[in-house]
Amino acid sequence: MRIGELARRAGTSTRTLRYYESRGLLTARRTGNGYRDYDEDDLRLLRQIRTLQDFGFELEETRPFVECLRAGHPAGDACPASLAVYRRKLAELDGLIGQLADVRDQVARQLAAAEEAAGDAVPRCEMTG
Repeated sequence: MRIGELARRAGTSTRTLRYYESRGLLTARRTGNGYRDYDEDDLRLLRQIRTLQDFGFELEETRPFVECLRAGHPAGDACPASLAVYRRKLAELDGLIGQLADVRDQVARQLAAAEEAAGDAVPRCEMTG
């Protein structure tokens, strides 16, 4: 299939596909007249990349998954390098969740302190024009 069809089927743009190609994540074969030519395996690679990016993976983090698929594995996460990326991402997410929990606790403490300081008084906030 040509680049336009691949882009349409993958839900992306031809510009993105050219960028992936420049980064070595996608390899186009060329027809006799110079057109890029792709197949279903390329579509599978793109779907893997897109799924991982939807999960928050950086483009470079998708490389081990792409290489795993290119090596002939049925899934991009069947290789040790892919599993290592999953582990790093989980550790990163756990850290972010911890940071968010800390911020939430701080906001809850601030709210409680503000409510206590206000007591029973109803705060008056008026907009003047």
